[in-house]
Amino acid sequence: MSLSPHKIVWNNCLSIIKDNIQSSSFSTWFDPIVPLKLKNNVLTIEVPSHFFREYIEEHFIDILGHCLRKELGNSAKLEYCVKVDSNSKGVPMPHQGQGPFQNKSIPFSRINKDDIASPYVVPGLQQIKIDPQLNAAYSFDNFIEGPCNRLARIAGMSIAETPGGPFNPLFIYGGSGLGKTHLAQAIGIEIKNRLPEKIVLYVSANLFQIQFMDAVNIKNKLTDFMRFYQMIDVLIIDDVQEFAGKPGTQNAYFNIFNHLHQSGKQLILTSDKAPVDLKDLDERLLSRFKWGLSAELQSPDYATRLAILEKKSYNEGVEVPPEVLEFIARQVTTNVREIEGTLCSLLAQATFNKKPITLQLARTITDRLVNNTPKEITVQEIQKTVCNYFGIQPDILVSKTRKREICQARQIAMYLSRNHTKNSLSTIGSLIGGKDHATVLHSCNTVCNLMDTDRVFRQYVTDIEKKLKNG
Repeated sequence: MSLSPHKIVWNNCLSIIKDNIQSSSFSTWFDPIVPLKLKNNVLTIEVPSHFFREYIEEHFIDILGHCLRKELGNSAKLEYCVKVDSNSKGVPMPHQGQGPFQNKSIPFSRINKDDIASPYVVPGLQQIKIDPQLNAAYSFDNFIEGPCNRLARIAGMSIAETPGGPFNPLFIYGGSGLGKTHLAQAIGIEIKNRLPEKIVLYVSANLFQIQFMDAVNIKNKLTDFMRFYQMIDVLIIDDVQEFAGKPGTQNAYFNIFNHLHQSGKQLILTSDKAPVDLKDLDERLLSRFKWGLSAELQSPDYATRLAILEKKSYNEGVEVPPEVLEFIARQVTTNVREIEGTLCSLLAQATFNKKPITLQLARTITDRLVNNTPKEITVQEIQKTVCNYFGIQPDILVSKTRKREICQARQIAMYLSRNHTKNSLSTIGSLIGGKDHATVLHSCNTVCNLMDTDRVFRQYVTDIEKKLKNG
C-alpha cells in the first residue's frame, strides 16, 4: 500500500534530519511525532505536549524549515497539533480547538524585517497593516500579580485602558527573567483587544538599531525610517539599555520619542536598570525616560512563585501534585524564567521516561538545575574583586595611602569581608593592610552610612556583591 503524501514528505524530512543531529536527540524529539495531513503546502504534525512543541521550535526549527522547503518549496509551513490525552487526569486546556488537538500554525519566516514594520514603507500610508509582533502567550491572563510586580501591572492595565495618559512613558526595569518583556507585550495585546484601530509595535532595541543602520546605509531611506516610527500609536522598545554607546541610534530614538510623546502616543520601555543607573546614554534621553512612571520588577516571593507554577501547570494541561509545586516554589527563588524552566524540565522527564510526577523526581530535577550550595567567599577573593572593579593594584589597596578613592575601596573590602566571611574583625584587618579591629568596625559603619545617603556609592557595593556571588 502506497504512503499518503504527508507521510512521504515527513519521511523524507526525517531522513535528512537523522543525518544531521545526534541519534539520542532524534529518538527523543522526532520519533514521537506523527504526521497528520498535508494541505496547501501546510504540513500538520502531532506532538505530545506544549512543552514538546516549544522545544522543537527553539532547537530544531531551522533544520525543519530547510527540509520542508526542500520538499514543498518556499511557501512551506508547519502546523502543530498538541495532543491532549483524554485518559489522563489533566485539567482542561485553556485554548480553543476541536477534538483532542490544539492547533497552531507557524510559518518558517521567523521575523521578516519587511513584514514587521519595515522602516522602508511608502510614507503617508496611514492605514498600512503592521504586525505588532506580540506573542499571544504574553497576556495579562498569564501574568501572575504579586508584591514584586503589582505597581507595574496596575500601571500597565491603566495604560491599556487609556494609552498616552499620565504613565507616559512607562519604564519597566528589573533583572533578567522577571517578566519585563511579558508585561510590556501584555499591555500591547490588551490595547489591541480594546482599541484594534491603534497601531501597536513591539521591537527589541537590537532590531531597532539594525533597522536604523540599514536606513543610514541605504540612500534616502533614513527619512522613511523616521516617518514610519512616527506613525506608531503604541511603541514598545525592549532592552533599551542596548542603546548605550550608540549615539546615532539614541539621536534617532530621541526624535521619535519627542514626536510620539507630543502627539499623545504611548511609549513603553524595558531595561535591566533604572533610568538613573543607565550609563553611556544621552542625558536628554535619560531625562525623558523619567517623565512618566518607572516601575521595578523584583524577584517573586513564595506565594507568587507558587501561583506561577500553578498557572504554568494548568496551561500545560498537567495535574501536578501540590506538594511538588510547593517544593519547587521553595527551591527556585531567582526569577520567573527559572521557575517555569524547572517545571518544564520536570514535565519533560515525566513524559519521556513515563514516570509519575513525584516529590523525589522534583528533587532530582532541582538538584541538577539549582545550585543551593552557597559559594564560599574569602577575604582574598573580595580584595581581588574590589581591585578589579575599581582598577586598583592589590598592593595599593593594602598600602597606607589616604587617597579618598583608595580608602573607600579598602572600606568596601572590609565591609564585604565582614558580611560574607566568617572571619573576625581582627583577622579581616590583618589581611587588609594590617589594620586593627576598631578600624574595620569604623570602616563598616562608614560604608553603611554612605550606602544610605549616596546612591552611586550604594551601586558600587551592589555591583561588587553581584560579581562575588556570580563568580
